[in-house]
Amino acid sequence: MRYAIYFSPAPDDPLAATASEWLGRDAFSGQMLDPPASLSLPVAQWQDLVAEPRRYGFHATLKAPFALHEGRTEADLIDAFDRFAAATETLAIPRIVVGQLGPFFALVPDDLYPPLQAFAASLVEAFEPFRAPLSEADVARRRPERLTPAERQNLDQWGYPYVMNEFHFHMTLTGPVDGSLAPHVHAELRQRFAPYANAPLAIDGLALFVERSRGEPFTIHRWRPLGMPQDNRKILP
Repeated sequence: MRYAIYFSPAPDDPLAATASEWLGRDAFSGQMLDPPASLSLPVAQWQDLVAEPRRYGFHATLKAPFALHEGRTEADLIDAFDRFAAATETLAIPRIVVGQLGPFFALVPDDLYPPLQAFAASLVEAFEPFRAPLSEADVARRRPERLTPAERQNLDQWGYPYVMNEFHFHMTLTGPVDGSLAPHVHAELRQRFAPYANAPLAIDGLALFVERSRGEPFTIHRWRPLGMPQDNRKILP
């Protein structure tokens, strides 16, 4: 069993609904959804594109999936999660866009925003005591020989290469996209996410995701708004 701490819009946020429809799965309920309406791609092609991000659910990675450290319990993690969310103020990304990161597409900031970088780093550090050390197999899956020195150091220290100075906020929308198909996919995503692109994105809540066993879909175990006192917070669940 693994946990992850991600940014996710609240379940009643229109962006969450649009992204769930696109991915074909609601990470809050775990419900599989029909292919999105007015799809310009063949259904089989769409299914291939969203297969990987669908399993993880719509999110931006902050603390990558981890098993609990020996001596730590889920109750301990939930208590720390609730306290961190209550003590952390909301922030905003001034502008997000539909962008391409290597071969896949995601919602990304249009620029590097230091407050966002600092927020992500503080969360990684705060929850590090809950992370069990990586197994040799986990390290091998990260293809350490392909990582930069900084990424490899992050993997060794924090269990994930893309944190601290290597962190790049992104909310994944596809798996790898063939170059010849990329313009078509980009156009499809720009149309679907037009109400949210080129606009601010509020980072106003955190989600604790759970993978019950390796390879199963991740679901949202708990969602908390940021900066709300624990005795007056939105409880989900």
